[in-house]
Amino acid sequence: MESVTVASAEVLEESRANQESVEDAPVEIIPLGPGFAAEIRGVTLADVAADDAVYAAVRAAFEDHSVLLFRGQEVSGEGQLAFSRRFGPPETTKVGSLGTGTNFVILTTIGDDGKVVPEDHRYAMRNKANQLWHTDSSFKAVPALTSVLSARTIPDHGGETEFASTRLAFERLDPALHKKFENSFAWHHYGHSRAKVAEGLATPEELDALPPQCWRLVWRNPVNGRGALYIASHTYAIEGMERPAGEQLIEELTAAATAPGTTYEHKWKSGDVIMWDNRATMHRGRPWPGNEPRYMVRTTISATAADGVETMRPPKLQAAE
Repeated sequence: MESVTVASAEVLEESRANQESVEDAPVEIIPLGPGFAAEIRGVTLADVAADDAVYAAVRAAFEDHSVLLFRGQEVSGEGQLAFSRRFGPPETTKVGSLGTGTNFVILTTIGDDGKVVPEDHRYAMRNKANQLWHTDSSFKAVPALTSVLSARTIPDHGGETEFASTRLAFERLDPALHKKFENSFAWHHYGHSRAKVAEGLATPEELDALPPQCWRLVWRNPVNGRGALYIASHTYAIEGMERPAGEQLIEELTAAATAPGTTYEHKWKSGDVIMWDNRATMHRGRPWPGNEPRYMVRTTISATAADGVETMRPPKLQAAE
């Protein structure tokens, strides 16, 4: 009995020490958006990568605020990846994207010759697809926990990134709908969102590599227990609903989640890095003049069982037609 008591005391002491180290981390949290999104001050990406206490404080802020901004960062590919790895396993960039086979997605309108590409170039067309409300990687067999985006070259006008909280959107719904939606499943497909911009924008190789995926309509955060709608421009059907009715529901939920006054629009500055929770937000790029260059680098971290991904998987189903 005494050994159990001693062990319990040691566990409590370790827990207190961990809590104190988190509280001692020099992290300042400045709210940005309407009920979500915050700026992190006092630490750098390198601090998060190197220090357990700093990471714990930033991870807690991530779970609470869903979108985190770090300003004035000296960003390198290696540094961004080290920071990203703190949150889980990095995705390997899919076929068809700039950065295929690496851990980086390059989002740019600058061609190989160093000049801005024309508006009908595939780079520019893919940026238009990113201007649809979406969450990253819901069309993959393993969805994303978080994405980390750094600004390398930003246009003089426009090019903002706008965020919506699908967690707050879920909480704004009639409570009578919560259980219904938590027991509903939605189909996601990369080809669906790309076809909204241009037929053929998704290549045959991409479509072969990315078959439709089905996920629960609500992702409940295992840390704080809060639910969030899990929808995107990739979402094309609701399991068990006629296609038109499902599409209408998806449109209505997206409109409710992105209603005026509920979003946070970020105006980029040099040295900015933003990370967001793909389980609890949607985002979209905003237009900018076609003659102005933009070059951004994204790393994406896959969701794991600790992030609640196993609760999102449906019974074995056949893809909706």
